[in-house]
Amino acid sequence: MKMKLLGMISLLFFVVMSSLLAQDKKWMMGPFERPTNAEPIITPTDATSWKDPMTGKMVRWESMATFNPAAIVMDDMVHVLYRAEEKLGEKEIGGHTSRIGMATSKDGFNFNRENAPIFYPDDDNQKEFEWTGGVEDPRIVVTEDGTYVLTYTQWNREYPRLAVATSKDLRNWEKHGPIFKNFGEGKYHNQETKSGAIVSELKNGKLIAAKIHGKYWMYFGVPHIWLASSDDLIQWSPVESIDENLVPVLSPRPGYFDSWLVEAGPPPVLTENGIVVLYNAGNQQNLGVKDLGNRLYTGGQALFSKEEPWKLLDRTDVPFLKPELPFEKSGQYVDGTTFIEGLVHYGGKWLLYYGTADSMVGVVSWDGKN
Repeated sequence: MKMKLLGMISLLFFVVMSSLLAQDKKWMMGPFERPTNAEPIITPTDATSWKDPMTGKMVRWESMATFNPAAIVMDDMVHVLYRAEEKLGEKEIGGHTSRIGMATSKDGFNFNRENAPIFYPDDDNQKEFEWTGGVEDPRIVVTEDGTYVLTYTQWNREYPRLAVATSKDLRNWEKHGPIFKNFGEGKYHNQETKSGAIVSELKNGKLIAAKIHGKYWMYFGVPHIWLASSDDLIQWSPVESIDENLVPVLSPRPGYFDSWLVEAGPPPVLTENGIVVLYNAGNQQNLGVKDLGNRLYTGGQALFSKEEPWKLLDRTDVPFLKPELPFEKSGQYVDGTTFIEGLVHYGGKWLLYYGTADSMVGVVSWDGKN
């Protein structure tokens, strides 16, 4: 009994110390905590069906997976925009059609979902880029004038392309197409681009798209994170080197939890310390952290200069969020993910929404105090 008690104390000490080590930098956001008896907040369902414009058939559009969520506050409610896939018999990642559904909440934890997707591959001017793979992995910000700006991946089963769309109500959207189609005579148009996270700042309790030196800034990409700027949030110019190549501003590190890849998470936050970028990190056991597992996704944080958004000031050495619960470690992505994409300030708290194992949506919260 004594040895068992000592073992429990040692385990508790390890958990507490791990949590403290994950929050050892004053500029960091968090610590983020799971709700008591945490469960996924959005899960797949067979109960909803909808007529698909691509096939003209009724499909159970969110029957297999509901994951990788964006989040925004509108009309005093949290709106989560999540990626959904229908069940087709095989759990092949990338082999399904993705659409974006929406769920709303008055407390940020309990959600009511809509029966039909609010954003999807349609018979429109973007079909060459979105059929039949669909629209994936949204991030969203709002401007001072109330325009919602959605960045997402267009997947036509040939190239994944970062694209942008705008709306005033989250239901009626104008698609503007691939973000880099017109830059440099299309030099990056057929290059994999995804995960566009636009810098925001907290104003009057609400996250708003931020300008730095008169421009908007966006961190994007995988397996490195690159940077782009814009005057209007629609036309974007990547930051290039003197020889006109993309310049990584954050890269994987051998020996750490982000040894395999790094990928932009939710919209970064402009703070008094700098730009805090929450990012997704992939581990590879042979070069990274053996205890984390291979190809496992965790969450990291990096700090960039608010005067020079390309200048890295600091980054975390351990993940601040990682798969720990059963629903975070089981699903169509068997290695496990806590894939962060949605961040809001609501009810005096920061709420961070994430995809679990490419299958469901989870949430963690922080009261804003370090």
